[in-house]
Amino acid sequence: MILDWLLPVLLLSVLALALIGAIRRISLWRAGQPSPVDFFGGLKAMPRRYLVDLHHVVERDKYMSNTHVATAGGFVLSLVLIILVHLFGIESKWLAWPLLASSVLMFVGATFVYKRRKNPPSRLSKGPWMRLPKSLLVFSVTFFLVTLPAAGVLPQGFGGWVLALILAAGVVWGLGEMVFGMTWGGPMKHAFAGALHLAFHRRPERFGGGRSTGLKPVDLDAPVLGVQKPSDFKWNQLLGFDACVQCGKCEAMCPAFAAGQPLNPKKLIQDMVIGLAGGTDAKFAGSPYPGIELGNAKGGPDSTITEGLVNPDTLWSCTTCRACVEECPMMIEHVDAIVDMRRFLTLEKGNTPGKGAETLDNLIATDNPNGYEPGSRMNWAADQNLRVMSEVKEADVLFWVSDGAFDMRSQRILRSFVKLLKAANVDFAVLGDEERDSGDVARRLGDDATFQSLAKRNIAVMNKYRFKRIVTTDPHAFHVLKNEYKDFGGDYEVLHHTTFINELVKDGRIKLGGHKGGTVTYHDPCYLGRYNGEYDSPRELLSAMGIQLAEMERSGFRSRCCGGGGGAPITDIPGERRIADMRIEDARATGAELVAVGCQQCTAMLEGVVEPRPEIKDIAELAADALVEADDSQPARTRRDELAVEVA
Repeated sequence: MILDWLLPVLLLSVLALALIGAIRRISLWRAGQPSPVDFFGGLKAMPRRYLVDLHHVVERDKYMSNTHVATAGGFVLSLVLIILVHLFGIESKWLAWPLLASSVLMFVGATFVYKRRKNPPSRLSKGPWMRLPKSLLVFSVTFFLVTLPAAGVLPQGFGGWVLALILAAGVVWGLGEMVFGMTWGGPMKHAFAGALHLAFHRRPERFGGGRSTGLKPVDLDAPVLGVQKPSDFKWNQLLGFDACVQCGKCEAMCPAFAAGQPLNPKKLIQDMVIGLAGGTDAKFAGSPYPGIELGNAKGGPDSTITEGLVNPDTLWSCTTCRACVEECPMMIEHVDAIVDMRRFLTLEKGNTPGKGAETLDNLIATDNPNGYEPGSRMNWAADQNLRVMSEVKEADVLFWVSDGAFDMRSQRILRSFVKLLKAANVDFAVLGDEERDSGDVARRLGDDATFQSLAKRNIAVMNKYRFKRIVTTDPHAFHVLKNEYKDFGGDYEVLHHTTFINELVKDGRIKLGGHKGGTVTYHDPCYLGRYNGEYDSPRELLSAMGIQLAEMERSGFRSRCCGGGGGAPITDIPGERRIADMRIEDARATGAELVAVGCQQCTAMLEGVVEPRPEIKDIAELAADALVEADDSQPARTRRDELAVEVA
């Protein structure tokens, strides 16, 4: 019968064309810059990364998790068995029956895909993606039917020529979408690119439960600083862009998109694909950047990205909160790409909007973003009698004060934390006027040169002294000190102040009474939570004060950004509303009278919302207010006493 010879020919032809397409696609990725990978180790790790790490994200949506297991699992198993049974002609019921079963499994998954696509959420791309459920169903049904004779269920040639031609058409449709389209373009392109993306990910530390959030340093001797054109990206970044499944989960979580600023992380990644392969965004079937019409963006591998493909305001709208990265089931690194492109605009073109240029000039001239006199860094502590490292040379804890030292509101947080440190008799000291800005703002604004200068100078100062830990009330400084200074020789144990205070409470070194007040909710700072995985200590500390939190709908790893990260308040790209206003609306929905925070920038952003609104307080302030003073009849044990005992 016709299928006896036509089916192997079709299979061989499609597989050959798919191989040609794969070579073509790989050549596009390889146009990017070198990036070392563990080739065989990555391929070996790929199945686990797919089955465990990727599905750890996917299973947050149980419906799609189960659907994906059935559909993708059924397809992969079916394709392997189809090659054995129908291409190599292995006549075995031990292969034919599992092929029937895998086809049924794929069919079940495809019906749920079809159901989801009947009334899809707005975040999902439409266009070619709307035909995918039909292609999945055709593929599974067609190969189920053509395998029935091999399984001995029906005789060879059943149904005659008419059915054979119909099945042949189904084979062409199914193989065309599911195999040919995997490397030549279409919805299934994500499957081929996604598998290799997992194998050769630029941040392999993210797999196996790891965390990798520090930005990669710029080679300041490179011919071009940052990314000017798509071919300036690392080759495996280009590969990652092709892995996008256009699910729009990043879009749904992006605070800038929700605020009506001209950023949509899904659209940005698809624009990078346009830049990779050449073309325009006329056929993009998802949500556009707010306020920017589709059809006008065009680019190519060697075209400047911000001169036709992406408006610079799109890049400057990002708060670097990593909500998009956290939600992405394909583990694409949107923030890396955005900062890479910002680096070109800042370092090569000098085009940093808003007060960006002024801020960077201030950092260079005064070591702080607002241009304050460097010698006034310790004015806030004139009455605190703090020990300074240049005098004592050694302490258990180095208290990194950060630039909150220049802000009157942040100074209240610093004073509260100092009160707790003294109550616990912590042996601590500060750098005083030797401390400089951590460099976080400069780095997020794309000025890696200034960041590296600040980092190296801070490291040189800290390396003069002996201490066990660094503690800071600033999550942004916490992040760069902990995760980004390592690239320059600064490897330290760094704690956020909520973690440290929680330790003091657990160790019995301070005692906290009950909180006197109304309903409390907690806002997770992006650079403490998503960047560093610290969600528990702030909540445990609040619980120690007898506070039962009224959690916001978006909390924990899905917390909404306050709008203060990534230099966003400095570049100040206009939108339809303010991100901080949306966050306060989240808090109001809980009925909270007070929002507990653990970040100076979050405090500033949320307190900037027009009243009436809940009160905003740092957890250090709440803990200092709840502190139960030690009994004066029992003198506190000081570090000097402990040293005396050790010497004795």
